[in-house]
Amino acid sequence: MQNRELFLRHLAQTSDFPLSLEIDFAEGSWLRSTKGERYLDLISGIAVSNVGHRHPNVVEAIKTQLDKYMHLMVYGEYIQAPQILLANKITSLLPNNLDNVYFVNSGSEAVEGAMKLAKRFTNKPNIASFQKAYHGSTQGALSIIGDESFKQNFRPLLPGIIQLDYDNIDSLNLIDKNVAAVFIEGVRGEAGYIMPDVTFVKTVRKKCTEVGALLVFDEIQTGFGRTGKWFSFEHFGIVPDIITLAKGMGGGMPIGAFVSSQKIMSVLKSNPILGHITTFGGNAVCAAASLAVIETIENEKLMDDIAIKEAMFLDLIQHHSIIQKNGKGLMLGLEFESFEILQEIIQQCILGGVITDWFLFNDKTMRICPPLTISTPEIQFACETINNAIKQVYG
Repeated sequence: MQNRELFLRHLAQTSDFPLSLEIDFAEGSWLRSTKGERYLDLISGIAVSNVGHRHPNVVEAIKTQLDKYMHLMVYGEYIQAPQILLANKITSLLPNNLDNVYFVNSGSEAVEGAMKLAKRFTNKPNIASFQKAYHGSTQGALSIIGDESFKQNFRPLLPGIIQLDYDNIDSLNLIDKNVAAVFIEGVRGEAGYIMPDVTFVKTVRKKCTEVGALLVFDEIQTGFGRTGKWFSFEHFGIVPDIITLAKGMGGGMPIGAFVSSQKIMSVLKSNPILGHITTFGGNAVCAAASLAVIETIENEKLMDDIAIKEAMFLDLIQHHSIIQKNGKGLMLGLEFESFEILQEIIQQCILGGVITDWFLFNDKTMRICPPLTISTPEIQFACETINNAIKQVYG
């Protein structure tokens, strides 16, 4: 059988129309198919490959760690240098209160851990989140996402979930003394890469402080330089109580984390002991890769020209059919009039050698989140291809 047949027969499918590209090599901003076709990757595996595919520094870090050890013991029992060095590096990038890291394997797991931590620390039952927010697909994370169509066939989910409206000050009155945590995205990841209002986010921070709720910033897509800062909360002039990390953290390796203060995190040590457990969280190879990612972003000064690259995309992609342009840094969304039109444009882009897609909760908006390493000629090629695709669809 061909790989395509095996893919459709034995891999669980999550839609009736997977992209079905068969890739056998990736490097930098480019993917190559088994047929030799080259594609510029404008989605980075959904905000994962921040330093590009197979960055030499990441590959070298993985090889070096493989020669020492891989898995030794469940999280938190052994002193493992890759975990320690990574935790130390991450906390050096954060405000003083965010000084304690719990490593997991993915964004959903980071959210699950943060939810448990907030409930355990505050001894409060409820969690607030926002409409059209995405925080993951496991049952706890699914409970707090903001789209009913994704949740309705999996109910009953967690009780005590309060849904708030972005940029609606009145909705914040629902944050009361029974709320353990408020989860918020610095850029709305699956709503079309939309930034909330700065004053609104500051008001959320103030409200959480007033009622004793913890503010949790979901940095799973936004983290590690994608918006032009290490973390999106920095754009709002506030400091959260917990942040969740994953995606761009590992350079293509599976790793995530939730980060808080030592005081808050300490509640997981007792009543019960081992209040949160993971077998593979902070895997040594993944941790080594993650440290290499952070050091590469620093040493290659990849955040210095994010705003320039953002402006290039927004300036070079021009067509009357684009209803709105959203986003921050290299998290950009181009809104069209319908999903059907966007789907045709995306297919034309792929035929032209550029991979992009849409958003879970906004299927008429095109996603642009390339590697931070994308070059000027690559941006020009991407924009030219997108413009041509739009013209082909609109005639």
